[in-house]
Amino acid sequence: MTGSKFKKFELYIVSLWLLFLLVAIAKVDIPVCFGEGCKFVGVEEVIRKNYVALIAVIFLAAGGLFFLRFNYQINGGKRVAQKITKIEDSNFEHLTFLATYIMPVAFYELSGVRDLLVLSTLLVAIGFIYVNTDKFYANPTLGLLGFKIYKVDLSTRVGEKNGVVVITKEVLREGDSIRSLDLDNKVCYARRA
Repeated sequence: MTGSKFKKFELYIVSLWLLFLLVAIAKVDIPVCFGEGCKFVGVEEVIRKNYVALIAVIFLAAGGLFFLRFNYQINGGKRVAQKITKIEDSNFEHLTFLATYIMPVAFYELSGVRDLLVLSTLLVAIGFIYVNTDKFYANPTLGLLGFKIYKVDLSTRVGEKNGVVVITKEVLREGDSIRSLDLDNKVCYARRA
């Protein structure tokens, strides 16, 4: 997997944070007993009853690490300033991914190994689509964390760049100058210069 595809894969895992959280909450089964005669059922029994929730928590943790890595990368060096000549708000892209993929999968019944295998296959297929298309920026988790998506045309020292997708935490306007860090050919993270 190339570096660019691995970045996209990491952002895909981050995009599924809400799904993993919902699965962990829905599937956790910790036996609780009050009164006389109560005893601990054992670690093995707790793991056996909660393997789906534990897998979801592992992916939540991986998503956390991937987000920290993304945040570290975007705080690194930036290019020479570029001027926005045209801008279009594309924040609806966050909701499209959430409504299309996350919510239907979140309420999928996981009552057995077969259901878990079907869900895993579905998530892998969606992941391949996510990584192999330029829609990896449509990330509902980034939306929840305050990131915005714009489609912009830029004026640079070497010419014009049209249709660039910009991920930022700032409100951008036509005429603003930005410094960017490429995430892909047509997708970058940017800050106002």
